[in-house]
Amino acid sequence: MANKKTIQFSLKNLQSSLPKAKLPWNDLIEEIALHFLHAPYKEGTLESGRKEKLIVNFRGFDCFTFLETVIALTRCALAHDLSLQSFRRELQFIRYRKGIVEGYASRLHYFSDWLYDNKRKGIVKNISRQIGAVPQYKVINFLTTHRDLYPALNDENVFQQIRKIEKIISRRKLYVLPRAEFSGTEDKIKTGDIIAFASHTEGLDVAHVGFALWQGKKLHLLHASSKAKGVVVFAKPLLDYLRQNKKFTGIIVARVK
Repeated sequence: MANKKTIQFSLKNLQSSLPKAKLPWNDLIEEIALHFLHAPYKEGTLESGRKEKLIVNFRGFDCFTFLETVIALTRCALAHDLSLQSFRRELQFIRYRKGIVEGYASRLHYFSDWLYDNKRKGIVKNISRQIGAVPQYKVINFLTTHRDLYPALNDENVFQQIRKIEKIISRRKLYVLPRAEFSGTEDKIKTGDIIAFASHTEGLDVAHVGFALWQGKKLHLLHASSKAKGVVVFAKPLLDYLRQNKKFTGIIVARVK
């Protein structure tokens, strides 16, 4: 975890690099996300196995922590307060159910649950149905069926809490635009929209997330990539990214409000 001095220095650099003129939310997301271009990919930064607490890390991201960090910073910038205190408050509000840290199970581990909670908090809007997504149900249980990957689940009480949450998530409709139907829908997506890739993997709702980024007339993906080992803009259009990743069944699209 970055120390306080490093975090404050990064926030000051970000603040000084943003245009003085007020930007629309989507342009602001682009500016902030690109600030972290080439930052290293770092997996499992939140899975310490110790007591749950808010972890802030500007030195490395997985796809999910990159998403949360950029949205939290965007909300801070829109409020004209890029202080560490403000950032930590926004990050906690986004990352935890109802914005409250109450142990491991209070963290929004699954993207569909994250989207559901952050929609209720007024942070994002799920626009998947507007671009032609279709409803589906899926049994969500990846965490509890891979218990050995998550140290916190060694605690039986935590394990049972997560199982209960998984059952709740499994009862919700998941709106996914099938990969075969993505072509032709790009014009309904804006720079800064969240692109979540629905997973083929049993028990898992979403395998990867990133931001949409228009470059000229082509829609690309800006994301923290394990393959590229950092934050990158995928060189080919988003359609090609979706086509070449057979582990994805389609996409879910959300818009920051």
